[in-house]
Amino acid sequence: MTDVRWAYAINQWDTNIDSFVRKREHERAFKTVSISGFSGVELTAVSFGAWEPLGTPQQIADLYGSLEGFREVLASCALDAVSSYVYDPAVGFEVEMGRGPDPLDPESVGEITRTARWFADALRRLGGSVLVVRAAPSAWQTGPLSDEQIGVLANLWNTVGDAIAADGIALGLHVDFLSALRLGDGIHRLLAATDPAKVGLAIDTAEYAISGIDPVAFYRRYADRVVHVQLKDARETVDEAEASTPHAEQFIRTEGGARKILRWFYEPSDERALVDFEGFVGALAEHGYRGWIVVESDQSPHPAESTMVAGWYVQKVLQPLLA
Repeated sequence: MTDVRWAYAINQWDTNIDSFVRKREHERAFKTVSISGFSGVELTAVSFGAWEPLGTPQQIADLYGSLEGFREVLASCALDAVSSYVYDPAVGFEVEMGRGPDPLDPESVGEITRTARWFADALRRLGGSVLVVRAAPSAWQTGPLSDEQIGVLANLWNTVGDAIAADGIALGLHVDFLSALRLGDGIHRLLAATDPAKVGLAIDTAEYAISGIDPVAFYRRYADRVVHVQLKDARETVDEAEASTPHAEQFIRTEGGARKILRWFYEPSDERALVDFEGFVGALAEHGYRGWIVVESDQSPHPAESTMVAGWYVQKVLQPLLA
């Protein structure tokens, strides 16, 4: 299955305010990703100025001279592309570390679409193909979504998907374990309300597993909507009540909640916990998946080691399943 390409999410290297701001650190990370068998990197859209030099197209251009200059650096490290950008509309870019527009506000469509086009244009120039978006606010902020709210989100993402298609970029809805869409049948309702020609799905195996959703079964149900895959593992689950804890992003995800979970995410390996990676990749092969598969371990204390361990598992176990 030669149309499958493997990338690595660079976010696990960026774990401290000043630990990933220089070109030297970037190039070491890129070379580690390359030698581990991956051909691209995934970036996260972040508004933190010079402290997040890969967080926006403008920050990349400021540090590397241009997006094309950045792509030349990737090529010098034997990487082909930035596979994807992950964008949360709650992140604002008008002011550094600002608050972004509310995707549940119908008046936010224009601003979110303009920002999405900014990242989509950058992806086109960097060789990527998918803009991954956080599809809805957190569960604690909204509770279960009403039909009206689902309608607002559907209109937003239909509009965004249509707009970024002009750059040849697909839209992938991402649902994390704190998302309001995990409550009840929210994910299914939003997928039913959106246009499959404009709005795809990005499946993150760990986020689904933590939410108590079997990623293999979910993929099989929506294989024709999946435009992007993120592979990582998890060892704990979070139920709807815990996900609805006030300020869950800080208390649950960052601080580990009342259970003091030290780490939510792990690289895929033969020491798997909740995710059946071989079953999942086997399902990808069965349904003829085409596109990027991004490996993640965004809480690893040893990013280079995690990348190499994951690279071994991908090359020796998972890739042969796609042959």
